Amino acid sequence: MRSAPNVVDIRNHGLIAGIELAPLAGKPGERAMRVFRRCFDDGLLVRVTGDIVALSPPLIIEKSHVDRIFTTLGDAIHKEAA
Repeated sequence: MRSAPNVVDIRNHGLIAGIELAPLAGKPGERAMRVFRRCFDDGLLVRVTGDIVALSPPLIIEKSHVDRIFTTLGDAIHKEAA
């Protein structure tokens, strides 16, 4: 995720994570909101705070779910960079 386009910082504590994205010029929060919409359309619910995409999955999550989260989120971030 760190090498994904427009990713400024990644912060996490266990399963809880925040992925900070570089803001669009003059449109703070817009890039993260676009990523949110793409994720939502693909069946993944994330939260957005400004230009930070926040993850807080349930503690009973399985590895296949984690894989899907990061695949879906990574795809959304890459598509928004194009």
